[in-house]
Amino acid sequence: MNEVPLRVVIAEDHFLVREGTRKLLESSGRVDVVASVADKPGLIEAVEHQRPDAVVADIRMPPDHQTEGIDAAHDIRARYPGTGVVILSQYANAMYASDLFRDGTNGLAYLLKDRIGDLDHLLSAVQAVADGESLIDPQVVESFLARGKVARRTELDDLTEREGDVLREMAQGKSNLAIAQALHVSESAVEKHVSAIFWKLGLGAVDAATNRRVAAVIAYLDPAAPTMD
Repeated sequence: MNEVPLRVVIAEDHFLVREGTRKLLESSGRVDVVASVADKPGLIEAVEHQRPDAVVADIRMPPDHQTEGIDAAHDIRARYPGTGVVILSQYANAMYASDLFRDGTNGLAYLLKDRIGDLDHLLSAVQAVADGESLIDPQVVESFLARGKVARRTELDDLTEREGDVLREMAQGKSNLAIAQALHVSESAVEKHVSAIFWKLGLGAVDAATNRRVAAVIAYLDPAAPTMD
């Protein structure tokens, strides 16, 4: 039986990028782009009328070219919780990611714009948010680690050396199994470390609308990020 395509709205003010993204997604046979718009008002209107499974939106759009994509994502998730949002950004900036995930992470993804050409990765992000999951582009994490711009805060100082190792691997988007293989420990040991990390970062009782792995990564990348008690 054929899989029902995901219904997607694209928001991007540059016509060529918008059309290129539309054609790329539709070429997969897994996506039906039901609307493509150039600004935030058009995006909100399209979501209201189409009720898509997911939105792919640029972080900066008219009218002000600031963080209209993130603002729209918050509006969409609050009003239409069945619609996920992928934010495309050219900025490997944890501050923007933290802003996107400030009210919860489910159904949200922060992806670098150069991922547009990687159809498999873009499709994975669209499918993830449509399923209510969340994603941070590993390149965002890697760039911050490479630049040495990861600062510690009190809660992070409480982590053991091994827990710090696990969190660093988690911040690169790795699963528990992949972390276990990288650190040469058992998967069950990684699960225990992950649970300890969540507890020490105050994520043990995070609301169901928040993906704790993403929240932990945000805490690791952005010491100024608000806690999620």
